[in-house]
Amino acid sequence: MIFKQFFDKTSSTYTYLISSGKGREALIIDPVLENVENYIKILDELELRLVKVVDTHIHADHISGMGELRDRTNCVTVMGDQAPANVVSMKVSDNEELKIENIKLKALFTPGHTSESFSFLMNDRVFTGDTLLIKGTGRTDFQNGNPKDSYNSIFNILLKLPEETLVYPAHDYKGETVSTIGEERMFNPRLQVKSIDEYVEIMNNLNLPDPKMMDIAVPGNLNLGISLEKQKENNGLISKDFLEEIKNENSLLIDLREKIEIEKGGKIDGGIEIPFPKISEYLNLNHKELKNKKILFYCRVGHRSTLAVQISKKFKLENCYHLVGGFKSLSL
Repeated sequence: MIFKQFFDKTSSTYTYLISSGKGREALIIDPVLENVENYIKILDELELRLVKVVDTHIHADHISGMGELRDRTNCVTVMGDQAPANVVSMKVSDNEELKIENIKLKALFTPGHTSESFSFLMNDRVFTGDTLLIKGTGRTDFQNGNPKDSYNSIFNILLKLPEETLVYPAHDYKGETVSTIGEERMFNPRLQVKSIDEYVEIMNNLNLPDPKMMDIAVPGNLNLGISLEKQKENNGLISKDFLEEIKNENSLLIDLREKIEIEKGGKIDGGIEIPFPKISEYLNLNHKELKNKKILFYCRVGHRSTLAVQISKKFKLENCYHLVGGFKSLSL
């Protein structure tokens, strides 16, 4: 397995790159915009194909690199299902698995620092975002943070993991790189409390200044998605027209979502299922047969389908369209 930890000095942010091996698919957690070139350099050196990029929560101290990585590598952007609408192309729910090749991450809903915070468990390690830090915990005084939720996420979810589980947070301000659940349970000063009320008292009296970039970072990170206008510009069809085109016998309907999304959310009858990370391979193998077809892509909110239309042009498939707003825009 390839596992790399990056550190952004300006925001004290940790970013993680994970892959099952050289030449394989890769995933990045909590990227920072200013470091995208470095991530891509490492991906190229290791011959990795970035398939998914994950944010543990809406960051307040830096602009996420998710949008730039999506535009540069055609990767799928992912967050937990409590994230604001249309920020990312794919959302995972509590206890669901996020997969790339031989890598599986279990999504854990761990609100408190923010209302949409998730952690991700992978075998012997957990990526805790800002929920649990090394010898600290994420503040709870903005972005719908809640100290009671923080206590529950930490004591009733994270601290119940095996004590040898490695803890990899999204930030550290003292030079620490990794901890364990056992270490945090024993030595984290904020966790040496006898009750939830004692923890709430601590968190409500931190009196910390707002992050310097908060007024820029939060709005910026809330607008990382591909807007409806941008979707329309890329051969986008509104739902009424899209559903009409499906009836055309010369049309091929392609669902770009993953199996777990389809099982959870339903689908449009007919067509075929090609998960977005496989669409380039599919088009490459079948572009001659598809020349005379009208291809209709759709996904969850229109992000992946927008990218699929752009990818199809590389194979000289110009008769490709997609559903603006994705499956969520339909009333079936």
